Amino acid sequence: MSKRGEVLVAIINNKLDFAILRENSWYRIPVASVEKWLKEKWPPKWLALYQTLAFDAEKHAINYFAQVLDIRLVYRWQLFPNEPKDAKSNRRYYQVFVKSVQLLPKPIYSRRYRRIIFIPTTWEKFVGASEINDLFDESSLEDKLWAEFKRHDIPAERQEFIIARKNDYVLDFAVYCAKGNIDVETDGDFWHITPEQAEKDNRRDHDLNTAGWKVLRFSEKQIRETAAQYCIETVAENINKLGGVDEGKVIPRKINLAGSSYQPSLFDGLDKPPR
Repeated sequence: MSKRGEVLVAIINNKLDFAILRENSWYRIPVASVEKWLKEKWPPKWLALYQTLAFDAEKHAINYFAQVLDIRLVYRWQLFPNEPKDAKSNRRYYQVFVKSVQLLPKPIYSRRYRRIIFIPTTWEKFVGASEINDLFDESSLEDKLWAEFKRHDIPAERQEFIIARKNDYVLDFAVYCAKGNIDVETDGDFWHITPEQAEKDNRRDHDLNTAGWKVLRFSEKQIRETAAQYCIETVAENINKLGGVDEGKVIPRKINLAGSSYQPSLFDGLDKPPR
């Protein structure tokens, strides 16, 4: 059974780190980042690399992955003994040792230039992904709604980081439209039933609305029972009211639910995950 976190998608934003990975077979991740973003999803069995603008033709995509062999806790001065000693020298890192770096049969692209930190995912989702959004493994509710977005060719971005009124927020789904943007939230009953969480949701919605976002919240029952009807129809209606989806083309695209379709693609030929 696939387990969330067995594959870790990590960002690589400079050619020096990539050279170290390919030539010396290790990658570094700050301990502080693991404690903030990963926690129970640590350690991974596989490491996949999301390459940024620095990599020219390979930018904004996952092109390479490797099996994790060992992880050690080290200081920066141990990783780079020739660096001058300064305040950074005692920063702690996880040194992730990997087997040989492998090239994916097809890149996993990001459709938009977006901020990505880490994506802990399963092996099953990794080998079946055709784009970055297929990788996220946050909840079954998100997965169900994401399947409907794909089926109806609605270009949403999952787990999108945005700033609204100087506050950082992560949106379950962001849909960018010609005349505004939509935040679609999947509200699981367990997490959103308390007065404290309701107050946080209220403040969050006010910040997003003030920043020009239309917030749509769907309950667990709505998603499980009417995702293909009520939820998607509501999203599509709001997209069309906002002029259609903005895909960087001259004319924004309206959503026609009657004529949409989606054909998933799978990766073949990758090794099975280690047990």
